[in-house]
Amino acid sequence: VQLQASGGGLVQAGGSLRLSCAASGLPSTTYALGWFRQAPGKEREFVVAIQWSGGGTYYADFARGRFTISREAAENTVYLQMSSLKPEDTAVYYCGATTKGLAVAYEYDYWGQGTLVTVSS
Repeated sequence: VQLQASGGGLVQAGGSLRLSCAASGLPSTTYALGWFRQAPGKEREFVVAIQWSGGGTYYADFARGRFTISREAAENTVYLQMSSLKPEDTAVYYCGATTKGLAVAYEYDYWGQGTLVTVSS
């Protein structure tokens, strides 16, 4: 299984970024793909997830209304559109794949390498 995250960068507060996660080799038991983030000195936290079959979405409270997850099934790619970005959104964003739960990192089986998002004030 490979998960390739991309799209991070430097953006001013209030700006937007779109992250991509290209997946390959996913097992047929894949339940969802999700995005987590980890700021320096903090634990990895859940951002959003999308069910691989069915497309149901689940958002952390801070992400709802500003972030949108979508899936391009034909390309095995998941996108995270982030808008109205704030300096506190600065973190390394990781995509992961899970065959179990959605919103806790330890239930994820596979992880991509992460992409850095920096939001300047």
